[in-house]
Parts: sequence; structure tokens; C-alpha cells
Amino acid sequence: MHPLDALDAAAHLAATDPAAAISSLPWLSASLADDAAAGRFARWGRSSVIDENVGAAVLPRPLFDELHARAGLEAAWPVGNAGVLHVYGYLLSTTPTPYGLKRERWLTDDLALACGLSRGAFSPWAGSGTLLSRVTVAAASLLSRPDAIDESVEGRSTRIALGDALPDGTTALAYAVDGLIVTTFPVADAAVLRSGLGAPRLRWNAV
Repeated sequence: MHPLDALDAAAHLAATDPAAAISSLPWLSASLADDAAAGRFARWGRSSVIDENVGAAVLPRPLFDELHARAGLEAAWPVGNAGVLHVYGYLLSTTPTPYGLKRERWLTDDLALACGLSRGAFSPWAGSGTLLSRVTVAAASLLSRPDAIDESVEGRSTRIALGDALPDGTTALAYAVDGLIVTTFPVADAAVLRSGLGAPRLRWNAV
């Protein structure tokens, strides 16, 4: 079975049997175990599974719980580890959003290319190291840019970093709260995003 077909099957199975769904993808169960053993989730902040664009959970609660258990982390629904949710959870999300499925950032090359990486750099089942390890390095590099936007939200520090635009205008964004990564995704037009930021607040489902 093609890896994408296997991912589709696992995403649908996850709604009723999340343990079996994760186990059906050897690369996913191995990645979660490897990242947990290496302590990589500690570099990620907290996020709500309730998406601000759709107003609903993008993952079912049993899957939320199973992913955190595999990662060796405690989490109280609907708030969990952003690395668990945004990297691995999004791969199994079937909830449509105005920007498509959450997993597309890992399955297409837009974000990888905008980060200055090669095509397939964020392939979940290929490459050197786990997907989380690769994403963490890319997001941290973006967040180290001197032109990142720093904000203060009720005493908490946040940082929005935008990379250099590709010829088609696509830009990579990374976001952190209190020095911990929350998310990274491709942006079609950085100027439009900047102009629409408004007053400082926690963004992109950060908690």
C-alpha cells in the first residue's frame, strides 16, 4: 500500500481505534517513541486542539489521548503539546479547514521549499530523523531571524518569524510562545498576514 493510502486508512480508523491506527503506521509509532525518548517534545509549547478557524476539535479525544500517551506526556483535553498535535496529530486529522486539511503542510512541498529545504524534506515516512526532529530544526531556524516580530501578551512573550518569500510569494511562518515552538506553516502572502495581525494576542491555537 502506498504510504499516503495507508495514512488515509489510519486517519479514518483513528476515529474509532486510535491505538490500532497509530500502530498501523510503523514510522509513526516509531517516531513518537524516538521523540519521547530523546525529549524532543520539550521544545514545543501548548496548543488547543480546538481550531480557531473552524471552532471545533480537529482530532477526536481518544486520538488526542493516545498520541500523548505514546509521547509519554500528560495532557488535559483540549490542551496538549503543540508538537504532538501540530506535527503528528495533524497527519491524522480529517477535519476540513478554510486552508484545507492540516496535514497538507507535511505532505506538500510548499513549506519545505519556503524553509529553504529540498522537496520531500518534511515527508513523514522518509528522510533522516523523525518528522518532529526535522520540523523542530526548521522552525527554530526561522525563529532565530533578527526580523522576527516580538509581542507581549499578558506578560508572555511571543515571536512570529517569516522567512524569505519564494518567487510565487509563499513564505514560511514559525510561531513561538515563551520561547517554545507552537507551529509552522506556509503563508501565501506575508504582507497580507502582517497587515492583518492586529493587536497582540495568542495566535494559531496557542494556549
